[in-house]
Amino acid sequence: MNGAHTGGCRCGAVAPVVIAIMLSACASGPPPVPYPAFIQSDELSNVFIAGLPGVYAKQLAGDPATRRTSNRIALPPQFQFSTGASPGKSTELFVLSGQLRLGDIVLGPGGYAYIPPGSFGMSLATANGAELLYFLNDANPASVIQTPLILSSDLVPWQDRSEEPGDFGLSVRELRADPGSGARTWLLKIEPVAAIGWQRTSTVIEGYLVQGSYTHSECIDGQAATGDYTKGGYFQRPAGALNGGPEAKSSDVSIWFLRTLAHGEVSVAERCAAAGD
Repeated sequence: MNGAHTGGCRCGAVAPVVIAIMLSACASGPPPVPYPAFIQSDELSNVFIAGLPGVYAKQLAGDPATRRTSNRIALPPQFQFSTGASPGKSTELFVLSGQLRLGDIVLGPGGYAYIPPGSFGMSLATANGAELLYFLNDANPASVIQTPLILSSDLVPWQDRSEEPGDFGLSVRELRADPGSGARTWLLKIEPVAAIGWQRTSTVIEGYLVQGSYTHSECIDGQAATGDYTKGGYFQRPAGALNGGPEAKSSDVSIWFLRTLAHGEVSVAERCAAAGD
């Protein structure tokens, strides 16, 4: 799943924090892949997250040198603080469950917010607790979105992607698309009838399975590594990684939360092949 795309546990040359996450998730049997894929976030250890006192997180990926980080966090009842924005960082939030008050706006499941760099952050509160995806991104000087973006994804129409080469049974909800940096955040709905060919994209892409059960393949040295995702599944696929293929399918309606931080071009392949084949 690329472009309007998607995406475990693999132990390759990645940031130390990601290696620790991958090792902790390698107890069961997803296929070996040299980057984070087929990870089930429920199996990750809880860690405290900087900038949000007392909040536990399942840290999905990150770079300790720059404090860029991807997390699923659980806010306790009566939590009240701020979005935890850092100098030179943008913040993204996506509500998975519960109700969240962001400034004067109340967001339920499917609520999304983007707080650009240079912001002082916004007040963040929940009466009964909430679970959300929480991202701190490095600033990109090419970005043209300079004001906070807050919306309910339910108000964004699904756009059919059946016209894309090699794909059908796919629909997209665009949450953010920055024409300057190329950064995108979107939801991808995959129907059980969907067909996804072998594809690659020219930029890093990460995804979290919000709903459903899904099977996907990664092409590693000409061999298909196929594994399953259930709700809470996560991947972070590097640029150029071939993935998809005939085994990629949804057993029910699956919805992925997906994001990329730069412009990306999608290309298709007829088969899983090693580089140079």
